[in-house]
Amino acid sequence: MTTHSEFPHLPVLFHEIMDALQPKTGGRYVDCTLGAGGHSFGILEASSPDGQLLAFDLDASAIELAKQRLQSFGERANLQHASYLDLAATMRTFGWPGVDGIVIDFGVSSMQLDQPERGFSFREDGPLDMRFNPQTGHSAAQFLNSVEETELADILYKYGEEPKSRRIAAAICQRRPFSTTSELADLIKETVGSFTPRGRKYIHPATKTFQAIRIAINHELEAVEKIIPMAVQALNPKGRLAVLTFHSLEDRIVKHYFQQESHDCICPPEQLICNCGHQASIKRITKKPTRADITELKENKRARSAKLRIIEKLG
Repeated sequence: MTTHSEFPHLPVLFHEIMDALQPKTGGRYVDCTLGAGGHSFGILEASSPDGQLLAFDLDASAIELAKQRLQSFGERANLQHASYLDLAATMRTFGWPGVDGIVIDFGVSSMQLDQPERGFSFREDGPLDMRFNPQTGHSAAQFLNSVEETELADILYKYGEEPKSRRIAAAICQRRPFSTTSELADLIKETVGSFTPRGRKYIHPATKTFQAIRIAINHELEAVEKIIPMAVQALNPKGRLAVLTFHSLEDRIVKHYFQQESHDCICPPEQLICNCGHQASIKRITKKPTRADITELKENKRARSAKLRIIEKLG
């Protein structure tokens, strides 16, 4: 039997997510962001002997790794090299009218960050790519070498919450073309200074720019806005959705949707008589996000910004 210890560490808030989903024998589940297969392994193990899983990932290397990790579960694990936005169509293909639980982990996997050739990180030099699926779309280099300065500044400010966005955008447009992560990181360091304090911690000055570019070229926020209602629609009554976010922009989208869909009336507060006709479709299991405890934070620094929100679909 394959075990967790043979593969990368458990995902952030793994036990809290398993407790929330409560996988059961014979259930049907979806892992929208497969990664190394940590959540999928937990779901399949807890739903033995006949629970089924549908899992998605745009990264072909993640699919191959997860196949090894989940091979002992045989045909119970259905892995799709596709976007989670294909959820509804894929469920129809499998003949699944609904599922009992869904997990979505919006974080960039540590596997991707640790592979210099993927271009997600500036810790080691590599090609400036950043695409979740390297076979489609424009790389970060192609994007940076053609985008207009004003648009780039807006993207850095909106998606990276970078206060020095205009200065960085101007420097990038003057210095381009770029082809490697080090070229970009070094320019930003040269432009805005060595390191930026954040409380007692220090972050590299390129961190927010790299985040913003990654979000932009992968259309991440647009995907979040689309998948959350799609996932709720896919749930059976009493089915649960667990969503793990790692920065405020994603969490804001999830929080707003969960708040709206957990109330019957969504009329403006100043309106005395309701005429919206809206009915609640979910209830929030966690009104405030769950955060990693001290023990997990010591073992996994990536968990410090994680927020977990859980809802249950109403009948």
